[in-house]
Amino acid sequence: MKFGAHMPTRGGVWRALERGAELGCEVVQLFVKSNRRWFGRPFTALELAHYANALAGADFAAVFAHAGYLINLAAPASPTRDKSLKSLIQEIRLAESLGLPFLVLHPGAHLGQGEAKGLRQVVAGLNETLAATRGSPVRLALENTAGQGTCLGAEIAHLATLIERVQTPGRLGVCLDTAHFFAAGYDLRAPAGWDRAIREVEERLGLGRVLAVHLNDSRTPLGSRVDRHAGIGQGHLGRAAFRHIVNDSRFADTPGCLETPKSEDLHEDAENLAVLRSLREG
Repeated sequence: MKFGAHMPTRGGVWRALERGAELGCEVVQLFVKSNRRWFGRPFTALELAHYANALAGADFAAVFAHAGYLINLAAPASPTRDKSLKSLIQEIRLAESLGLPFLVLHPGAHLGQGEAKGLRQVVAGLNETLAATRGSPVRLALENTAGQGTCLGAEIAHLATLIERVQTPGRLGVCLDTAHFFAAGYDLRAPAGWDRAIREVEERLGLGRVLAVHLNDSRTPLGSRVDRHAGIGQGHLGRAAFRHIVNDSRFADTPGCLETPKSEDLHEDAENLAVLRSLREG
């Protein structure tokens, strides 16, 4: 895998690239707008120039974005759903202006409607979003989830259902999160468990749809359905699990991105990247 981390955009979107380069990241994930707000503003010409210069001065294998956590395509008809659709459409446009290939997206929470209704809502929302951004090269990478509350995506079958039902499946990929897998009940601690999970991904989705992997340990135990990330080797998954995960030849060129807890100076990212590099073989 190509190792990197989610980088803060504090001070300007280009600062995520500068911070990633300082840490020796091979890949960078970022937000295209504030994660605490529904909407942002278009980047100025100067901001885009700073971003282009930072990108040209680095040697990243991939830079991509994560959609805001407020977005919920599974929500029933409501102002929240309306804002979710408009917010996601704007984020795709912002990602496009930066030349990003994809945007990682949580499927959403059904909020008591039930899984079947929630999945139908997500399909409808994806169809509307992709139609509104027709012609955009930006794809959506649906992320598996821990299944906390009424969140969809804890089962690979959920992601398969969404991809099978949308009108433009070519615009969709997936992002696999190790902590989410574990909290949802997929035991990745032994090579056989990782292989079972990936075999399901291959059979239901196809490995070609895996656009990125989030490398996170889990603060909560197997099957907890609680989404809490931990540093590599500092959670219930354990350091040994990441050895077979990061050395899986099927994902040799896939972005492997940390989303682990960090402080402002990012020293935890440096430490976790060092652990991942120590586990890389060959």
